[in-house]
Amino acid sequence: MVLAQLGGSIARALQQMSNATIIDEKVLSECLNEISRALLQSDVQFKLVRDMQANIKRIVNLDDLAAGHNKRRIIQQAVFNELCKMLDPGKPSFIPKKGKTSVVMFVGLQGSGKTTTCTKYAYYYQKKGWKPALVCADTFRAGAFDQLKQNATKTKIPYYGSYMESDPVKIAVEGVETFKKENRDLIIVDTSGRHKQEAALFEEMRQVSEATKPDLIIFVMDSSIGQAAFDQAQAFKQSVAVGAVIVTKMDGHAKGGGALSAVAATKSPVIFIGTGEHMEEFEVFDVKPFVSRLLGMGDWSGFMDKIHEVVPTDQQPELLQKLSEGSFTLRLMYEQFQNILKMGPIGQVFSMLPGFSAELMPKGHEKESQAKIKRYMTMMDSMTNAELDSTNPKLMNESRIMRIARGSGRSVRDVTEMLEEYKRLAKIWSKMKGLKIPKKGEMSALSRNMNAQQMSKVLPPQMLKQIGGMGGLQSLMKQMGSKDMGGMGGMFGRGDK
Repeated sequence: MVLAQLGGSIARALQQMSNATIIDEKVLSECLNEISRALLQSDVQFKLVRDMQANIKRIVNLDDLAAGHNKRRIIQQAVFNELCKMLDPGKPSFIPKKGKTSVVMFVGLQGSGKTTTCTKYAYYYQKKGWKPALVCADTFRAGAFDQLKQNATKTKIPYYGSYMESDPVKIAVEGVETFKKENRDLIIVDTSGRHKQEAALFEEMRQVSEATKPDLIIFVMDSSIGQAAFDQAQAFKQSVAVGAVIVTKMDGHAKGGGALSAVAATKSPVIFIGTGEHMEEFEVFDVKPFVSRLLGMGDWSGFMDKIHEVVPTDQQPELLQKLSEGSFTLRLMYEQFQNILKMGPIGQVFSMLPGFSAELMPKGHEKESQAKIKRYMTMMDSMTNAELDSTNPKLMNESRIMRIARGSGRSVRDVTEMLEEYKRLAKIWSKMKGLKIPKKGEMSALSRNMNAQQMSKVLPPQMLKQIGGMGGLQSLMKQMGSKDMGGMGGMFGRGDK
């Protein structure tokens, strides 16, 4: 993922600064120049980058900082805040309410991935308990209805459209009325796109909007247009009341950073980003966790949300109990591998964990990682209950390893590698002993449920050093207790809105 390269470059610049013996103007300038270069390569507007650099230099006045101040932490916090500011339009978008009918209309140019995005949006809410429905009011593009029908059938979402009717307004109105009678609480209307912005497209959008009176109009935009996103988003906003933006194809374009920052400059909230073709490759765009993951700081809140999503409700207390106890068996590793495979693209999952940069899991390697997990699970299928439930590392002797290798059709070396991975994960798991995990809906309370000592055990040593050791961590956690959540609060949770 190209965006991961941006995050990796910024994280490396911060790491190089952390490795410096003394933080002076030269070190600060080198760090900021490296970050600026990475942003410009991601097509972020030069003025935004220049302003960000100037703001950080103004905030971090090294001469004015008294002895004892942690300069590294102050610089990192300033970088985090400025990146958030660059990507945050500062106003929330309409959020549909479960059980209450909402009509959401999608607009955008042809080729932006609008029809697929409609289904991804519907599928996202369907998984969370909504009853979505899709209406195809795109009569301009041949095959639009077939595409929507295919996507809707695959995700088991009801749809409405017509091969005969050529009036998009009529189809939109009939579809919305049909699904209102069926008590669907999220009705999504897909409209026509064109190859370029033209009067006919905007007139049609206005007519469909007036006839269906949507609660929210979402503009879908291809990230590959980079800085040109500003003009495009502005043109659509002036034509219809665009309330939110979804940026697609963020998985393969160096201009992704430019598109995101340009949209933010139009004061349009980005609500989701599309990171691939599959239905699961669709992420909520929330600025603080996004920047936090970009810098390899993780997103505990998002990770815990994923766990709550895939682990059956009746199994959650048991899992959280085991997590708190810190006892990690091969069976528990097997169960967590099952959960990870259900969570969606592995790169997304790992980028939510502190210390894992998205760059460590490049897009091309996700299949490889998935295959490795499945391979480990096949080997564990050849184990006895005693082996799966044991916490005694000495139990796995040579004869047992050979038996497991024969039973799973793998080599002894493969089994040994899997057991080494188990030991590594068991070590991390043991550090979570005594950790109280928040319930669903209480994610931002994570920091308040842990003291700095516990948090320092969970965080990778390299990251703890970046924060500024125990002192920096305690200071951060105090900030997180406040409503503002300032600074790098996003690295542990979304914060109170």
